[in-house]
Amino acid sequence: MKNILDYTLKELEEVISPKFRAKQIYEWIYKKGANSFDEMTNLPQEMREKLKSEFVVEPLKCVRSETSSDKSVKYLFEAADGSRIESVLLPMKEELTHEDGGIKRHARYTICVSSQVGCRMGCSFCLTAKSGLTRNLSAGEIVGQILWIKKANNIPYERRINVVYMGMGEPLDNLTNVAKAVHILKENDGLAIAPRRQTISTSGLASQIKKLGDLNLGVLLAISLHATTDELRTKLMPINKAYNIEAVMQAVREFPIDMRKRVLFEYLVIKDLNDSINDAKTLVKLLHGIKAKVNLIYFNPHEGSQYGRPERETMIKFQDYMAAHGVTCTIRQSKGLDISAACGQLKERSKEDVKANEKSTNASDNSAKFKAQTTTSKSTNTNNTRGKNELA
Repeated sequence: MKNILDYTLKELEEVISPKFRAKQIYEWIYKKGANSFDEMTNLPQEMREKLKSEFVVEPLKCVRSETSSDKSVKYLFEAADGSRIESVLLPMKEELTHEDGGIKRHARYTICVSSQVGCRMGCSFCLTAKSGLTRNLSAGEIVGQILWIKKANNIPYERRINVVYMGMGEPLDNLTNVAKAVHILKENDGLAIAPRRQTISTSGLASQIKKLGDLNLGVLLAISLHATTDELRTKLMPINKAYNIEAVMQAVREFPIDMRKRVLFEYLVIKDLNDSINDAKTLVKLLHGIKAKVNLIYFNPHEGSQYGRPERETMIKFQDYMAAHGVTCTIRQSKGLDISAACGQLKERSKEDVKANEKSTNASDNSAKFKAQTTTSKSTNTNNTRGKNELA
C-alpha cells in the first residue's frame, strides 16, 4: 500500500484521473481532515474503492502521548513497519480574548518533527544518538506527524504553525525526503505552511548545506554548533571530523537567505565545558560577517548523561556578552523537560519500555479518534531567563 501523503499535488495529478480529482483529494486530507477515503463524498464510489485498495491515508499510529506542565505534548508514533518516532507540540503563545469574548490573538504553536528513526551522527550529549540509525522517514511520514498533531489538537486549517525539523535524526542526512516534505507542506491546496515557517536544523553536514542552498527552498537554516574549537566539537559531535568548524562556517556564508532573516546558531551550553566568557568571545569571532542569531540552549540531562546543566547566571552572562558585541542572542526555553521532550531527549522506545508505559497510558486508538489521551506530569523546572527566550 502506498502512502498518499508521500505525493505532492503535481505527482498525485499524474496518477489520478481525471486530475481535478487529485485537488479534491488533497483538500479532503489537508483542509477538511478526512481520515479515510470513505469520507470523500464528492468522489465517485468506484474511485473511493480503488483508492482504498492502493493507498493509505494515515501512515502513522499514535501509541502514546504525554503532556508537560508547560502544556507541551510529546507523541510516540508507530509506522507501518513497527518503527517508532517521537514528535512534540510546543505551545508558543496562548490565545488572548477581548472582554466581549472575541479573539484578540489566536494561540500559536510550533511542531518539532523527526526526520529519521534514530540518528547516526553519534553526538555524545544526545539521547537519540544512543540508538543509532534505523532508517530514513519518507516525506509522507514527516508530513503525517504534523497532520496528525494538528487534527488531534483541533488546530484549524487556517491557523498557521511553525515547523522545526529538530526531532529525531539529522534532517540533511535525509535531504531528499525532507525537501519533498517542505514542498508538500507548502502546497496552497494542502496545509499551506510557508517555507519561511519551516526551520531545518543540521549538525553541520557542510556538503549537504550546499545542496540545500542549491534547492533554494526558502526555509530557515539552523546550525547545531555547540562548541567554538574543533577539539571540543569533535568530542561532542563526531561529525566534526568530516566537517570541521571552518567548513561549516564557509557553507553557511554561501547559503542563500532572505535579507530579513538570519541563520540560527544553536549553542548547547554544558556546565564547565563550553559556558565561559572566553567561549563567548571565540563565538563572536566565528560569527563575524555572518547575519546570525544565537540560541543558547540549556543542556537537558537524561539517563546516563555525563554532562551537567549550566547555572542560570552563567547563561545570562553569556547572553549579555554576545548582545554587548552586536550578536542577537536568546535563551531557549526548555519546554517539555519534565516529560523528556526537550532538545536531545527524544529516543525511540524499546518494546519493553513501550509495554511498560502503555499499561498506564494507552492511546492506540487515537489515529481513528484524533483525540490524544494525555498524562500530565509535574515539573520542578523553573527556567526563567532575562530578556527574550525563544524556541526556533
